[in-house]
Amino acid sequence: MKKAALLISGIILFALASLFFLQNNKTPQQSFLQMESPIRVLAQTKQSEPLPLMKNPHIIIRKKDRKLELFDGETLIKTYPTALGFAPVGDKEREGDGKTPEGEFYVHFKNEKSKFYLSIGISYPNVGAAKRGLAAKLITQTEHDSIVRAIKEKRTPPQKTRLGGEIFIHGGGSATDWTQGCAALSNADIKELFDAIPLSAKVKIVP
Repeated sequence: MKKAALLISGIILFALASLFFLQNNKTPQQSFLQMESPIRVLAQTKQSEPLPLMKNPHIIIRKKDRKLELFDGETLIKTYPTALGFAPVGDKEREGDGKTPEGEFYVHFKNEKSKFYLSIGISYPNVGAAKRGLAAKLITQTEHDSIVRAIKEKRTPPQKTRLGGEIFIHGGGSATDWTQGCAALSNADIKELFDAIPLSAKVKIVP
Protein backbone atom coordinates (compact mmCIF):
# COMPACT_ATOMS: atom_id res chain seq x y z
CA MET A 1 0.00 0.00 0.00
CA LYS A 2 2.78 2.40 0.89
CA LYS A 3 4.51 1.75 -2.43
CA ALA A 4 1.28 2.33 -4.36
CA ALA A 5 0.62 5.56 -2.48
CA LEU A 6 4.15 6.78 -3.14
CA LEU A 7 3.81 5.92 -6.85
CA ILE A 8 0.52 7.85 -7.15
CA SER A 9 2.00 10.84 -5.30
CA GLY A 10 5.00 10.79 -7.61
CA ILE A 11 2.79 10.78 -10.72
CA ILE A 12 0.74 13.72 -9.40
CA LEU A 13 3.85 15.73 -8.54
CA PHE A 14 5.33 15.02 -12.00
CA ALA A 15 2.11 16.16 -13.71
CA LEU A 16 2.00 19.38 -11.66
CA ALA A 17 5.65 20.12 -12.38
CA SER A 18 5.14 19.54 -16.11
CA LEU A 19 2.14 21.92 -16.17
CA PHE A 20 4.10 24.60 -14.32
CA PHE A 21 6.98 24.26 -16.79
CA LEU A 22 4.71 24.60 -19.83
CA GLN A 23 3.00 27.70 -18.45
CA ASN A 24 6.26 29.48 -17.67
CA ASN A 25 8.38 28.42 -20.63
CA LYS A 26 6.42 29.49 -23.74
CA THR A 27 8.44 30.04 -26.87
CA PRO A 28 9.26 33.68 -27.79
CA GLN A 29 7.01 33.30 -30.84
CA GLN A 30 4.03 32.25 -28.69
CA SER A 31 4.56 35.12 -26.26
CA PHE A 32 4.96 37.64 -29.12
CA LEU A 33 1.78 36.50 -30.84
CA GLN A 34 -0.21 36.75 -27.62
CA MET A 35 1.06 40.29 -27.07
CA GLU A 36 0.76 41.30 -30.74
CA SER A 37 -2.87 40.46 -31.38
CA PRO A 38 -4.60 43.14 -29.24
CA ILE A 39 -2.12 45.80 -30.37
CA ARG A 40 -2.73 44.96 -33.99
CA VAL A 41 -6.50 45.13 -33.54
CA LEU A 42 -6.22 48.49 -31.77
CA ALA A 43 -4.08 49.88 -34.61
CA GLN A 44 -6.62 48.75 -37.17
CA THR A 45 -9.46 50.51 -35.37
CA LYS A 46 -7.52 53.79 -35.37
CA GLN A 47 -6.83 53.83 -39.13
CA SER A 48 -8.92 56.40 -41.03
CA GLU A 49 -11.42 55.26 -43.59
CA PRO A 50 -10.19 55.67 -47.19
CA LEU A 51 -11.92 58.35 -49.24
CA PRO A 52 -14.63 57.05 -51.57
CA LEU A 53 -14.40 57.38 -55.33
CA MET A 54 -15.84 60.77 -56.26
CA LYS A 55 -17.51 61.94 -59.47
CA ASN A 56 -17.46 65.68 -58.78
CA PRO A 57 -14.91 66.53 -56.07
CA HIS A 58 -14.57 70.17 -55.07
CA ILE A 59 -13.36 72.21 -52.12
CA ILE A 60 -14.78 74.91 -49.85
CA ILE A 61 -12.40 76.68 -47.46
CA ARG A 62 -14.10 78.49 -44.56
CA LYS A 63 -11.56 81.00 -43.30
CA LYS A 64 -13.30 81.98 -40.07
CA ASP A 65 -13.69 78.35 -39.04
CA ARG A 66 -10.17 77.40 -40.21
CA LYS A 67 -11.48 74.35 -42.04
CA LEU A 68 -11.36 72.90 -45.52
CA GLU A 69 -14.35 70.89 -46.67
CA LEU A 70 -14.11 68.25 -49.39
CA PHE A 71 -17.37 67.67 -51.28
CA ASP A 72 -18.53 65.26 -53.93
CA GLY A 73 -21.31 67.20 -55.60
CA GLU A 74 -23.59 68.27 -52.74
CA THR A 75 -22.28 65.63 -50.33
CA LEU A 76 -19.73 66.60 -47.69
CA ILE A 77 -17.07 63.88 -47.70
CA LYS A 78 -14.53 65.12 -45.14
CA THR A 79 -13.43 68.20 -43.20
CA TYR A 80 -9.78 69.11 -42.57
CA PRO A 81 -8.35 71.71 -40.16
CA THR A 82 -6.43 74.38 -42.06
CA ALA A 83 -4.11 77.30 -41.42
CA LEU A 84 -4.21 80.55 -43.40
CA GLY A 85 -1.93 83.45 -44.24
CA PHE A 86 -0.28 85.38 -41.42
CA ALA A 87 -2.86 88.19 -41.90
CA PRO A 88 -5.95 86.02 -42.29
CA VAL A 89 -8.77 88.58 -42.09
CA GLY A 90 -10.03 90.04 -45.36
CA ASP A 91 -9.52 89.32 -49.03
CA LYS A 92 -6.09 89.35 -50.64
CA GLU A 93 -5.33 92.71 -52.30
CA ARG A 94 -1.68 92.71 -53.27
CA GLU A 95 1.57 90.77 -53.16
CA GLY A 96 3.03 90.35 -49.69
CA ASP A 97 -0.06 91.29 -47.67
CA GLY A 98 -0.23 87.84 -46.04
CA LYS A 99 -3.94 87.42 -46.78
CA THR A 100 -5.59 84.29 -48.11
CA PRO A 101 -7.73 85.22 -51.13
CA GLU A 102 -11.51 84.86 -51.18
CA GLY A 103 -13.74 83.94 -54.10
CA GLU A 104 -14.14 81.18 -56.66
CA PHE A 105 -11.14 79.45 -58.17
CA TYR A 106 -10.07 76.14 -59.72
CA VAL A 107 -7.09 73.81 -59.40
CA HIS A 108 -4.59 74.82 -62.09
CA PHE A 109 -1.48 72.97 -60.94
CA LYS A 110 -0.38 70.07 -58.71
CA ASN A 111 3.17 69.88 -57.42
CA GLU A 112 4.58 66.58 -56.13
CA LYS A 113 7.91 68.21 -55.24
CA SER A 114 6.63 71.09 -53.15
CA LYS A 115 8.74 72.80 -50.53
CA PHE A 116 5.82 71.97 -48.22
CA TYR A 117 5.52 68.28 -49.10
CA LEU A 118 2.69 68.46 -51.69
CA SER A 119 0.77 71.42 -53.08
CA ILE A 120 -2.38 72.15 -55.04
CA GLY A 121 -2.32 75.40 -57.02
CA ILE A 122 -5.34 77.74 -56.79
CA SER A 123 -6.15 80.00 -59.76
CA TYR A 124 -5.48 83.33 -58.06
CA PRO A 125 -5.70 86.08 -59.24
CA ASN A 126 -9.22 85.56 -60.55
CA VAL A 127 -11.33 87.97 -62.61
CA GLY A 128 -12.59 89.82 -59.53
CA ALA A 129 -9.06 90.43 -58.27
CA ALA A 130 -8.03 91.64 -61.74
CA LYS A 131 -10.87 94.17 -61.85
CA ARG A 132 -10.07 95.51 -58.40
CA GLY A 133 -6.37 95.65 -59.21
CA LEU A 134 -7.00 97.59 -62.41
CA ALA A 135 -9.27 100.05 -60.60
CA ALA A 136 -6.60 100.56 -57.90
CA LYS A 137 -3.90 100.96 -60.57
CA LEU A 138 -1.98 97.97 -59.22
CA ILE A 139 -1.93 96.30 -62.63
CA THR A 140 -2.05 97.47 -66.22
CA GLN A 141 -4.82 96.89 -68.71
CA THR A 142 -2.63 94.34 -70.46
CA GLU A 143 -2.11 92.42 -67.21
CA HIS A 144 -5.84 92.59 -66.50
CA ASP A 145 -6.68 91.20 -69.91
CA SER A 146 -4.12 88.40 -69.57
CA ILE A 147 -5.64 87.33 -66.26
CA VAL A 148 -9.19 87.38 -67.63
CA ARG A 149 -8.18 85.41 -70.71
CA ALA A 150 -6.34 82.77 -68.66
CA ILE A 151 -9.31 82.30 -66.33
CA LYS A 152 -11.71 82.02 -69.28
CA GLU A 153 -9.50 79.28 -70.78
CA LYS A 154 -8.96 77.51 -67.42
CA ARG A 155 -5.20 78.07 -67.57
CA THR A 156 -2.73 79.32 -64.98
CA PRO A 157 -3.27 83.07 -64.59
CA PRO A 158 -0.24 85.42 -64.49
CA GLN A 159 1.52 84.85 -61.16
CA LYS A 160 4.00 87.73 -61.04
CA THR A 161 1.84 90.86 -60.99
CA ARG A 162 1.49 93.26 -58.04
CA LEU A 163 -1.68 91.36 -57.08
CA GLY A 164 0.50 88.46 -55.94
CA GLY A 165 0.22 84.82 -56.92
CA GLU A 166 1.44 81.29 -56.22
CA ILE A 167 -1.42 80.57 -53.83
CA PHE A 168 -1.58 76.91 -52.87
CA ILE A 169 -3.17 74.39 -50.58
CA HIS A 170 -0.09 72.64 -49.18
CA GLY A 171 1.37 70.69 -46.27
CA GLY A 172 3.46 71.87 -43.38
CA GLY A 173 0.90 71.96 -40.59
CA SER A 174 -2.34 73.66 -39.57
CA ALA A 175 -1.71 74.56 -35.92
CA THR A 176 -1.41 78.32 -36.50
CA ASP A 177 -1.72 80.88 -39.32
CA TRP A 178 1.77 81.05 -40.80
CA THR A 179 1.72 81.07 -44.60
CA GLN A 180 2.20 83.91 -47.10
CA GLY A 181 -1.46 83.57 -48.12
CA CYS A 182 -1.83 79.86 -48.82
CA ALA A 183 -3.99 77.34 -46.97
CA ALA A 184 -1.92 74.76 -45.07
CA LEU A 185 -2.88 71.27 -43.90
CA SER A 186 -1.02 68.54 -42.09
CA ASN A 187 1.14 66.42 -44.38
CA ALA A 188 -1.14 63.42 -43.92
CA ASP A 189 -4.21 65.48 -44.86
CA ILE A 190 -2.64 67.11 -47.93
CA LYS A 191 -1.57 63.66 -49.15
CA GLU A 192 -5.15 62.44 -48.96
CA LEU A 193 -6.52 65.59 -50.60
CA PHE A 194 -3.80 65.68 -53.27
CA ASP A 195 -4.69 62.16 -54.38
CA ALA A 196 -8.42 62.93 -54.47
CA ILE A 197 -8.54 66.31 -56.24
CA PRO A 198 -8.06 66.51 -60.03
CA LEU A 199 -6.96 69.47 -62.11
CA SER A 200 -9.79 71.95 -62.84
CA ALA A 201 -11.67 71.00 -59.65
CA LYS A 202 -13.52 73.98 -58.17
CA VAL A 203 -12.20 75.72 -55.06
CA LYS A 204 -14.31 78.26 -53.17
CA ILE A 205 -12.85 80.34 -50.34
CA VAL A 206 -15.28 82.18 -48.08
CA PRO A 207 -14.61 84.60 -45.18
